[in-house]
Amino acid sequence: MRVDRNRGTLALGALMLSALALGGCSSSIAELPIVGTPASAPSHSSEAGGYLPVEDLPPDRDQAAIPLDEQTRIKKELLAARDRQASAVKDQGQSQNQTQSQNQSSK
Repeated sequence: MRVDRNRGTLALGALMLSALALGGCSSSIAELPIVGTPASAPSHSSEAGGYLPVEDLPPDRDQAAIPLDEQTRIKKELLAARDRQASAVKDQGQSQNQTQSQNQSSK
């Protein structure tokens, strides 16, 4: 008798799982009343999402995003950083060449 009860439980479980799986294919979970959405959430449109307006450009700005004096200061800082980095790389390359030449001459 215990075996029949286990089979019935397994059959019922399989039936429930298949019903849930097939039910998920036929409706959107977000629209189910059980899950629900908060009252403050905006309503969903029933039509599929359209394409974004590619040709619509934002209006031109009246003033620059960064003031001109700040742009020139930033450019100077970037040029100085570039020059420092280039000289550091050059110095490192020279020191490596000197080390290699010393190693070769000592052999």
